[in-house]
Amino acid sequence: MPETTLPVEITDPLNARILAVSEDRIVGFQRDPFATIALASDVPLDQVLERLRAMLAAGTIRRIRQTLMATNLAPGALVAWRLPSERLDAAFEYMAAEDPFSGHVVIRSTDAETPGSVYRLWTTLKVPQGFSMTKHCDFLLERIGGEGYRLMPAKRLFALGVGHVRRRGMEPGSRSEELGQVLGTTVVELSPLEWRVLEPLKREFAAEEIRAEPWAARAAEAGVSLDEFLRVGRALNERGVIGRFSTFLEHVKPSAAGTRVTRYNALFHWRVPPGREIDAGREVGRHHIMTHAYWREGGPEFANVNVMGVAHGTEKAQVLAHKAAIDAHLAEAGIPVSYTNVFWGGRSEIKPSEIAPAAYVAWCSRVGLDPEAMRA
Repeated sequence: MPETTLPVEITDPLNARILAVSEDRIVGFQRDPFATIALASDVPLDQVLERLRAMLAAGTIRRIRQTLMATNLAPGALVAWRLPSERLDAAFEYMAAEDPFSGHVVIRSTDAETPGSVYRLWTTLKVPQGFSMTKHCDFLLERIGGEGYRLMPAKRLFALGVGHVRRRGMEPGSRSEELGQVLGTTVVELSPLEWRVLEPLKREFAAEEIRAEPWAARAAEAGVSLDEFLRVGRALNERGVIGRFSTFLEHVKPSAAGTRVTRYNALFHWRVPPGREIDAGREVGRHHIMTHAYWREGGPEFANVNVMGVAHGTEKAQVLAHKAAIDAHLAEAGIPVSYTNVFWGGRSEIKPSEIAPAAYVAWCSRVGLDPEAMRA
């Protein structure tokens, strides 16, 4: 069937079957990730390839790429920005279009005036090794005309994986039998060869690149043999810096047919007693609805919360029911929560953060900064 006439909606049964695997089930570095998706979804490889190409071309899938454990490759943080309301949209556009190191860019709001509700613009930030997050944020603050920011590096991660199709219709309280995994954030140093391989490895795939043995062309781009490319990829995987091979759905805008993958994006905050952050994070992270969960210090700006997480849903009441189930579970687990809040996502732009040191030097030149002055 010509790819222009293939079904491209997530509601199509075959697409849903492929996406339930391809969104977040292909862990680590795979020699042929598309063949792995075909095997795990029990769909012939040629059908997997043509459906992924068609959904990417239609915008149902916004990107296909090998993800990295970027927290282990570059210092990073969640950043909340305070700025005059009349500058909010321009600041959003600047972060989304002009700063390659800011990944998720989201305008958030709360249901009532609460600690931190004046911080409307939220971004994730990765600054390549050797450079300063604080200096980078100071530069951005001046550029956007902001009044202040809160930098919140992750101390631990407990959940990381999107899987919107898999989560549709999930019951509140659904969770794994095991506690959430604890992931560290220690930055790993790479050799010049590893960076050379990593650059093409992490770049997203164009529709015409979706084919069997996709790394052959990337190896040629890196100037190494396919065997060497695969060897380095496996070594990076063993060092814990490779994430998942993922198809990322367009979950903000509706599809051409009007279908939305999700409608509500909620950032949950909890304050638990000092010393219980990992206990609480592992309990939160075991809940299947959570796409992200981490230990971050919100400071006095956010009522000293220390455990955060993100969940998505098609209905607001459904998202709140999931949070209520998590709150009840934390109480049952004997973990006191003295404060909690929800920041709802509105306008958003999602893109991978650049992490290569050479890219940072080039960016400094473009914006008129001395790279040496930006070092940590």
